Amino acid sequence: MIRELAPAKVNLVLHVGPRRGDGLHELCSLFASLELADELTFEPAERDEVVCQGVERPNLVTAAIDAFRAAASDAELPPLRVTIEKRIPVAAGLGGGSADAAAALRAANRLTGAPFDARGLRGIGERIGADVASQVEPRHWLVTGAGERLEPVELPAMALVLVPAAEGLATAAVYTEADRLEATRAALDAGALRRIASLPLPELAAAMENDLERPALALRPELGSILERLRDAGALAARITGSGPTAFGVFDARDRAEAASAAFSGALVTELRHS
Repeated sequence: MIRELAPAKVNLVLHVGPRRGDGLHELCSLFASLELADELTFEPAERDEVVCQGVERPNLVTAAIDAFRAAASDAELPPLRVTIEKRIPVAAGLGGGSADAAAALRAANRLTGAPFDARGLRGIGERIGADVASQVEPRHWLVTGAGERLEPVELPAMALVLVPAAEGLATAAVYTEADRLEATRAALDAGALRRIASLPLPELAAAMENDLERPALALRPELGSILERLRDAGALAARITGSGPTAFGVFDARDRAEAASAAFSGALVTELRHS
């Protein structure tokens, strides 16, 4: 049996560019890797099986194992029973499914003698989902392209209050709304996000923005009150992560985040992972 942690992520900054010929939008984003993580265990079995209590939907872990076997045809990956201890809320814009898939790629690679380096695993991950490649090596990234181009960055320490919503929000619907509202950008500037990443926390917090926040709020207006309450609770910044629906507030210390979280049912407190 082997174990892998699958850390969540938030988009501290997310700029969305024009739609590409393949139907995907160009992105420029600061991904922050969090201490909040799912835990996955992998053990040989008679057949592939993914067990994730309370989650009935198809799991990207299955797709990851299938994609690994297709890419590593000479490696003998035995059938696996994968048990996921789910700590990252589902369909929350926190990258939990992608993180689990990336953890499965790492585990499969370990079990077969590491036929792939990180770059090779990222290539497999790109075929599974837009965010999987960035989770193969969980850390803070400047992400460009449609999620496939990665540049490591350093970010200041911070604590976050995550406020998940009871009902998910379909990514495709948010992008459709973004196009309708003309919320996307004609051009993206990775250099600007590189500079933002290097700022002290108060200045970084002031620069946080998400081009998908306005479309998400148009579809789910009630999320706006959560952002206001986070700011009223002392958050240096309050944003929607990714396409939502999770709201997050940024604090300079965990004790302040813990105190603020008490006002929100189901809130989670976490911090950025150390590089």
